[in-house]
Amino acid sequence: MRELPASQISDAVKYLFLKANFHAGEDIMKALKNARNREISPTGKTVLSMIIENNEIASQEEIALCQDTGLAVVFAEIGQEVHITGGDFREAVNEGVRAAYSEGFLRKSAVDDPLFDRKNTKTNTPAIIYTDIVPGDGIAFTVTPKGFGSENMSALAMLTAADGPEGVVQFVVDTVIKAGPNPCPPSVIGVGIGGTADLAMVMAKKATTRTIDEQNRDSRYAALEREILEKINNSGIGPAGLGGTVTALAVNIEHFPTHIAGMPVAVNICCHAARHAQGVL
Repeated sequence: MRELPASQISDAVKYLFLKANFHAGEDIMKALKNARNREISPTGKTVLSMIIENNEIASQEEIALCQDTGLAVVFAEIGQEVHITGGDFREAVNEGVRAAYSEGFLRKSAVDDPLFDRKNTKTNTPAIIYTDIVPGDGIAFTVTPKGFGSENMSALAMLTAADGPEGVVQFVVDTVIKAGPNPCPPSVIGVGIGGTADLAMVMAKKATTRTIDEQNRDSRYAALEREILEKINNSGIGPAGLGGTVTALAVNIEHFPTHIAGMPVAVNICCHAARHAQGVL
């Protein structure tokens, strides 16, 4: 059994949220530059150049990539041989989020009650935390500060087996086209297929944190990713919704076994910043 101080968890979460908000990943930057090279719209090229310049300045100056620094979402794979000491895991994560958003001068966007009071918590907490218990004696974190221009474009469809791959493709493409410029394209499209309605939505969000050039290991799903991406980029929405051939940088599908009577399909769209960071304790 390995003992892990709660304070170390807080420090790790703080570091990862600052990294995610200040530094676009190398894979994202490479994808944006490749997108600029192949974009045929002059306006689209200009938009992509501005995004790239913005990301470079943010990284150099260690300032936020975007004014919407998002709700704090944390995926944690906790080794079953870990014993957390000196505090509670959830509170340790929230302390890390509080520190990151305070010390990094990041906008606090969390409200305490979603419907009535809607008072800002002023700490960007509580974080949204998903945990999995896995073998081992470490904790692997994936954090993503989720902005709501893109989050508001999320969608869920309870399809059936009869809808088949064609139904999935149509639903995902229609969702992105309906979203238009709202999620700040070019986007990363996360898709969750299977499980239950709630699991499909979680899979879709986690799918947006995948490395840009990483395809699904199942060749059938990888082919579906490419087909959907091509159709989205043929929509003409383009960078910032101003027209062009690059509306999405990637389509990432995750899947899980489901009930014989259904086929949940969820879509979670991530803006061009695609903010996320990963680390292991």
